[in-house]
Amino acid sequence: HFPQMNHQEIPPESNLTEVMEFVLLGFADIPHLQWLLFGLFLIIYIIILMSNGTIFLITKMDPALQSPMYFFLANFSFLEICYVSATLPRMLMNLGTQRRSISLVACATQMCFVLMFGATECFLLAVMAYDRYVAICNPLNYLLVMNHRVCTQLVTGSWTIGIPVQIGQTYQIFSLPFCGSKEINHFFCDIPPILKLACGDTFVNEVLVYIVVLFITVPFLLILGSYSKIISIILKLPSATSQAKAFSTCSSHLMVVVLFFGTGITAYLRPNTRSSEGTDKALSLFYTILTPMFNPMIYSLRNKNVITALRKLL
Repeated sequence: HFPQMNHQEIPPESNLTEVMEFVLLGFADIPHLQWLLFGLFLIIYIIILMSNGTIFLITKMDPALQSPMYFFLANFSFLEICYVSATLPRMLMNLGTQRRSISLVACATQMCFVLMFGATECFLLAVMAYDRYVAICNPLNYLLVMNHRVCTQLVTGSWTIGIPVQIGQTYQIFSLPFCGSKEINHFFCDIPPILKLACGDTFVNEVLVYIVVLFITVPFLLILGSYSKIISIILKLPSATSQAKAFSTCSSHLMVVVLFFGTGITAYLRPNTRSSEGTDKALSLFYTILTPMFNPMIYSLRNKNVITALRKLL
């Protein structure tokens, strides 16, 4: 994906002007739809805040939802609110005001938070897969293995493991000289479009970007490992009713994994060309905004305990 980029050569020292701000083009190529997009994304943002906030609230308040599974779900819902808030408010402001400029510091901050929350989501989904693995493959020791201390450590690790790496990654990228075009053909400050604007040799940065891919693929492989064990255990269960019940406890999580990792891996590993910029934007839109909107629906509509708790709250 990255080594195929065409970079500008560093101009002579006298011609090198320091870029202090960028322009997020977003959806500037469809000017007649700006207000329609503003209304659509505002509704999506409200839905994400309300649905994820409701799930977070009921998992904290309802006594029936105090198991490790719902502890992870509460953290996941809170993370989705943080993740989407790193991109959507800025995009709404750009659509509403038509002022698309973003300072260098704001751009770096946005990129850092998107990378940190994205890494947290990858690891938290892996932790949730491990939770389902213990629940199905070792049910008698489930509460012993997944005690409160272990759950807290797993969640804390998921939130913190990516912080130093992603801060270092962001610092490395924004230490580069930028010259020429200031236009970012994206709706948020993502790594590939920013590296396209850098001058000179960015080979080291492009290699470091594969750390992002590592943060996606390692948890994904752990999830695949967990689910291969889960499926082999489920298929050995004596009755079809038992199999259906076991599948239903992990099917929601599996759907979320496919949505998030499928679009994320496709976005970062597909070949990069000029014509692919629109596809990159569409894929990014899916895993940063649409997936957080679908997740509460997937978890609530397929979970009887969540539906019962929701009815009690309402």
